[in-house]
Amino acid sequence: MNIAISNTSEKPIYQQLFEQISAQILKGELESAYCLPPIRQAATELRVSIITVKKAWEELERHGLIYTVTGKGCFVTELSSDDMLQKRNDMIRMQMIIDTSYYKSFGLTIEEVFELLKEVY
Repeated sequence: MNIAISNTSEKPIYQQLFEQISAQILKGELESAYCLPPIRQAATELRVSIITVKKAWEELERHGLIYTVTGKGCFVTELSSDDMLQKRNDMIRMQMIIDTSYYKSFGLTIEEVFELLKEVY
């Protein structure tokens, strides 16, 4: 598990953790049954609060990407290729809804958004 926290990002740290770990799961970098580090250990290693890691782990579980076994830890859920693709697309769709509202607030047309996207992609 490879995590890079940015203290200057506008995104909360728990969201950064959630996004990076979920991306690693959905790309197959973290395989099913992989055991995430305990919350306290992850917090210490990442130099963040236990509450922050707990919130990220809860978000991962809420999205069905990990599950908890009491007394054993949190593990990556076994997902079929179709389930992984569906979860990835759902997460991207949610972000696009947020982003689209932002672009619309500037009065951008879809063509202008596509042009800007091509520039930055």
